[in-house]
Amino acid sequence: MYLLVYVDDLILTGNQPSILTSFISRLNSEFAIKDLGKLNYFLGLEVTYTHHGLFLNQSKYTLDILTRAKMLDAKPAPTPLSTNVSFVSTGDLFSDATLYRSIVGALQYLTITRPDISYAVNQVSQFLHAPTTAHFQEVKRILRYLKGTISYGLHYSRPTQMMLLGYSDADWARCLETRRSTYGYSIFLGGNLISWSAKKQPTVARSSCESEYRAMANTAAEIVWLTHLLQELYALPPSRPAILCDNQSAIFLTQNPVAHKRTKHIDLDYHFLRELVAAGKLTTKFIPTKLQVADIFTKSLPSSQFNVLRQMLRLVDPVSKTTNPPNQLSLFLQQHYDGLHSVSDCKVGLARGKILEEIKKNQEMWERLLEEPPSSFRDAALNHIKEQSRADDLAFSFLKDALNIVKEKMEFSSAERDKIFASSN
Repeated sequence: MYLLVYVDDLILTGNQPSILTSFISRLNSEFAIKDLGKLNYFLGLEVTYTHHGLFLNQSKYTLDILTRAKMLDAKPAPTPLSTNVSFVSTGDLFSDATLYRSIVGALQYLTITRPDISYAVNQVSQFLHAPTTAHFQEVKRILRYLKGTISYGLHYSRPTQMMLLGYSDADWARCLETRRSTYGYSIFLGGNLISWSAKKQPTVARSSCESEYRAMANTAAEIVWLTHLLQELYALPPSRPAILCDNQSAIFLTQNPVAHKRTKHIDLDYHFLRELVAAGKLTTKFIPTKLQVADIFTKSLPSSQFNVLRQMLRLVDPVSKTTNPPNQLSLFLQQHYDGLHSVSDCKVGLARGKILEEIKKNQEMWERLLEEPPSSFRDAALNHIKEQSRADDLAFSFLKDALNIVKEKMEFSSAERDKIFASSN
C-alpha cells in the first residue's frame, strides 16, 4: 500500500482492496475525510484510464492559462519556440511585468505533464526580474503552441521490461550573454517517462565534452536518487541503469580508468560518474543524435524533429492514447540497446556501425508501419525482413530482434515466426 499526501489531498493505492478499505475506515474515524473514489483529478492533474494504462494531462489548467492571457482565439503554433530565437536581456521593458511573471509561473506548473515546453519555459523564466516585449512575444508563442495541443498529455502503460534508462544532452555555450551551456535529461522506467529537466549549467564549460559530461553527472545523480526511491518502494529493476549520450568523448571519460590532466577542471563530476561506472552501478552508452530524446530539452528544434522527440517522450493526444499504444519504436530501441552494443564488444569491427546504420535507415519505415493496422503491419514487416536478410546477415539479426517485438505486439505464434526465419535463410 502506498499513500501520497499533499497538505489535505491524499492518493491511496495498493493491490489488496481489504487493506485499503480498512485504512480508509480508520482515517475516517480519526479525521473528517471525503472519499472521492477512483482517482480522476488531483492538484490540477487529470487522470484518464485507457486500455493500455493511464493518461495524465492538464487540459483544464491549460485553458485557464489561455483565458487569463486572452489567447483563446490565438492561431496555433507548431512548436513552443522558433528555431532562430535568441534570448538577450536588452530591449524595451514589458509594460506589465506582473502579468509576465504570473503567466510564466503558471507555465512552470504545467510542465508537470508537458515536458515538451520545459526548454521554452526555462528560457523565458530567466528574465522574470526585467522582462522585455520580446520576451513576452516568446511567452505568447508558447501559449499559441499550447492552443493547438491543449489535450496533449503523458501516457503510462504497464512495462514489458523494467529498466531505468536516462537520456543526457547539452547544448554548449547556448546563452549569448554568459556563454553557459543548457543541459537536459529524460529518464524512463520501463519505457515510461518519470523524470526530466531542462536547465542552464551554473558554470561556463570550456568544451562541448565538458558540458556533455556535466550533463551526464547530473543525470547520474537523478538516477541514483530514483534507484534509492524505487528500492524503498520495493520496485527496483534488477538490471543496472544506463545513460545514453551522443558525445563519444564524454562516454570515453566515464570508461577510462586514467584521469587525464585535461579533466582536472571537472574533477568532482569526473570522479562521481566514473566511480558509479567502475562499481557497476551504472553504464554509459552512445546513441545517435537523431534518437537523442533529451535534445528537446536543450534547444528549439524544427517541427519535424520536435514532433518525433515529443512522441518518443510518450506525449500524445487523446486520439492516439485510445487507439494504438504510442512510441513502440522508441520502446523497442530502449529495450534492445544493450543487445545492440554487446555486438560492438565482439571482434566484429563493423557490427556496431552496420546495426546503427540499419536503425537510422529503417526508422521512418518502422514508424510508418506502427501506424498501420496489425495485419498490414505484419505483412509489410515480414516482407521487409525477407528482403534485408538476403543482403546483410547483421541487418537480418537486427530485424530478427525487431520481429520478436512484433510478435509480442501482434501475438505471433512461435511456429509461424520460426517458419519465417527458416524461409528467410
